Amino acid sequence: MHTRMKEILTHKLSEVENLRKRGLFTSRKNDLPPIRDFKAAISIPGRIGLIAEIKFASPSVGVIREKMDTCAIGKIYEDAGAVSVSLLTDNRFFGGDLDELPRLKKSISLPILRKDFIIDEIQLRESLLYGADAILLIARILSKEQLKELLVVCKELGLTPLTEIHDLHDLEKAVDSGAEIIGINNRNLETFEVHLHNTFDLAPLVPEKCIIVSESGIFDKEDIQLLRRSGIRAVLVGTAIMKSDDMTKKIRELVYAGNQMGEAYGRS
Repeated sequence: MHTRMKEILTHKLSEVENLRKRGLFTSRKNDLPPIRDFKAAISIPGRIGLIAEIKFASPSVGVIREKMDTCAIGKIYEDAGAVSVSLLTDNRFFGGDLDELPRLKKSISLPILRKDFIIDEIQLRESLLYGADAILLIARILSKEQLKELLVVCKELGLTPLTEIHDLHDLEKAVDSGAEIIGINNRNLETFEVHLHNTFDLAPLVPEKCIIVSESGIFDKEDIQLLRRSGIRAVLVGTAIMKSDDMTKKIRELVYAGNQMGEAYGRS
């Protein structure tokens, strides 16, 4: 595992410990809208849905975009045609802010995916209280037992889990654990290198019953067009949008490419 990833997980363990000591403010959820259907949002027949990500920085790229109002970005994403918004909430390494999640939930009508390094059940309960509709679970950083447990808790809470994989071992772990939505990460967490062909290689191995999302390394309409025959339902795009001088134009480009499916769409 990449040294930076080890650093992130060590820090996340500390965050979880502090969260347990501090406890959850259970009254927070009373002010939030109900849970939205992430699975339905990314399962519209005949198109590749865009999960547009709000991400201000990353360990591999550094600063992606100077901070601006999260709700304003969310409105741009929604108005331009995204089917869901992914919010990176890790502060130390990605410049995220979990406190932005409730504000974002109230300002848009799209389902919100909380993207973070989830390693403990208390983070799922925290996510629910802050207004998340879906949650990212990374198979690579979890044992099969941990992943199974977190998937069960997600079901109990009503959160939709997006289980991220990078290789065949991750895929087998995810499927054996009961994952129904599989995110194929084109970024190798060992090296941080990104190759779009990872989706091409793994998508045919994903069981038909699962929904496939392609993540990372997707920058333009040509990438969407290449992914058409991979049987994916959605793409998760962050950097290309956040770096764009015109976020609306970039999203519309990706959404339009995702709608031009026709007979190219391979999975029902």
